[in-house]
Amino acid sequence: MDRPLLISSILRHAELQHPNREIVSITADHPRHRYTFREAFARTRKLANALQRLGLKQGERVATLAWNDFRHFEVYYGVSCSGFVCHTINPRLFEEQIAYIVNHAEDRWLFLDPAFVPLIEKLQTRLSKLEGCVILTDDAHMPATSLRQARSYESLIASESEQFEWPEFDERTASSLCYTSGTTGDPKGVLYSHRSTLLHTYAAALPDAMGLAGADVVLPVVPMFHVNAWALPYGCAMVGAKLVFPGPKMGDPETLQALIESEQVTFAAGVPTVWQGLIAYLEKTGKNIDSLTRVLSGGSAVPIALMNQLRERGVEVVHAWGMTEMSPIGTIRCLSPEAAQLPATERDALRAKQGRTVFGVELKITDEEGKELPRDGKSFGALKVRGPWIASSYYRRDADAAFEADGWFNTGDVATICPLGYMQITDRTKDVIKSGGEWISSIELENLAVAHPAVAQAAAIAIRHSKWQERPLLVVVLKAGASATREELLEFFLGKVAKWWIPDDVVFVDKLPLTATGKLSKLQLRQQFVDYKLPTD
Repeated sequence: MDRPLLISSILRHAELQHPNREIVSITADHPRHRYTFREAFARTRKLANALQRLGLKQGERVATLAWNDFRHFEVYYGVSCSGFVCHTINPRLFEEQIAYIVNHAEDRWLFLDPAFVPLIEKLQTRLSKLEGCVILTDDAHMPATSLRQARSYESLIASESEQFEWPEFDERTASSLCYTSGTTGDPKGVLYSHRSTLLHTYAAALPDAMGLAGADVVLPVVPMFHVNAWALPYGCAMVGAKLVFPGPKMGDPETLQALIESEQVTFAAGVPTVWQGLIAYLEKTGKNIDSLTRVLSGGSAVPIALMNQLRERGVEVVHAWGMTEMSPIGTIRCLSPEAAQLPATERDALRAKQGRTVFGVELKITDEEGKELPRDGKSFGALKVRGPWIASSYYRRDADAAFEADGWFNTGDVATICPLGYMQITDRTKDVIKSGGEWISSIELENLAVAHPAVAQAAAIAIRHSKWQERPLLVVVLKAGASATREELLEFFLGKVAKWWIPDDVVFVDKLPLTATGKLSKLQLRQQFVDYKLPTD
C-alpha cells in the first residue's frame, strides 16, 4: 500500500503487459517510423544511462523543444523516471519568451528537433546556464551547427546499455514542468509531481473521461509541449493503446487524414481549429475518416456546428476543459444516466457545456465577495478548482492571488453549473462583455455565429460604448466561396439570444489571430479594434 506512485511504474507495466503494441511516428528523418513499447522502453533505458553520464542531479531540468514523435516520447520517460524534470517548451512562443523560460527554469540540457536548431543558435548567447544540446536525429541527418556540445540523439544513446534500474524516490518529487503561454506578462511555470501525474493519468483514462482502452489507436494532435499532451503519452502506455504521432505534420489535414485511415485511428485529441481544418479538407477531397469514433477537444469552446459535422461522419466529440495549472484535465462532457433520460433537445444543449468533473477535481463558482453561488444553471461567477493534480503555486514566483489559502485556484473563467453537475464556461473574466451592468457571453455568441452555414470562424469582443459601457462586435471569417452580409448575420441571432445580446456590428476578416497554443487570441483582437467605432454609438 505504501509503494510510491512513480511514472516508472507505467513504463514497467507497459513492458510486461503490452510490449508489442505499436508506436508510429512521422519525423524529419523517418516518413513513417514504427516500433513497439518494448523497443521504446529499451531505448529509454539507454537514454537514462546517457543522462547519468551527463552528470545530472535529481531535480535538475532537462528541456525539450520538439514535436510529437518517438524520440520525444523516450525523453518524456527517460528524464522523469531518472528523477530529473522534463521541461517541455512550446516552440511557437516568441523568441524572448523561449529565452526567458530556459533561463528561468535553469535548464542544463536541451533536446530539440533539427528544425529548431537555427532558433537556439540565435538565442544561445543569452542562455548562460544551458550546457549543451542534443539534436533529435541520427548522425546522417545531423545539421551543421554552432550549438555548444551539440550531438545527435542516436549517437548519445548508441553505446549505452539497455540495462538500467529505475530509482525509487518520494512520489512528490517533481517530474515535469510546463509554462503557460504568457499572453499577459512573462510565462508562468507549473511543476508537476510523479504523484500528481499518476493520479491525473488514472482519472483521464476512466470510462466517463477519455475512456482509453488497449484496443484504441490514439492520435495525439495536441502537442507534447502543451500540458503533457493531455496525459496521452502516459495514459496510452498505461492501458496499452497504440500511439500514432504526427510529428511536425500535426497542423496538416492531409497528413492527419492519411494517418487516421492507414493506421485505423479510433481516438484523437486536439484543439477545435485542428478539426475545423480536417473537416474542410474532407469536404474538399471527398476522403473519409471511417475508423475514427471519438475526438477529445478542448483549449477553447467547441462549436456545436463543428460537433454536428463530425457526428455526421460517425465521430463523437468529447468536450473537455482544463488548464496548465490543472495538469490539465478538470471536466469532460459525458452523458450521465440522468442526462440520458432527458429529451433530445435538452441532451443536445448539454453538448455545448464543458462537462462534469472527473473524480479528484472539486469545482465551484463564486460571486465577487467569494461567496459560493448555487448550481442552478443560471447563476454565473468566478470558477474555482482544487484537487491533487492542481497546482498550489507557480514555479519560482512570488505568491499569486489566484491561489487561495484554502487550496482553491481561481481559474480566471466565468461559468455556470447546472443541477446535474455540468459546467459551462461563459467567458474568461477578461473577455466577458459588460453591457449596461449586465454580462454577455462572448463564447455563446461565437457558437451561434459559427452555426451559420457561411461562417467558418467567429470571435465576439467588447467595444467601448458611451452609453452601455461595452457592446459586442462580431469578427467573422467566412468559409471559402461563401458569402453573407452584416445584416444576414445579425438577423441570424434573432430568437436565439436575448435581443440586447445581439452584436452591434460585424466585421469580416481573412483570418483570426491565434495564441502559441492554437487558441483564439482575444487580446490581439481587442488591440486590433481598440479604436473601432460602433454604428450604435
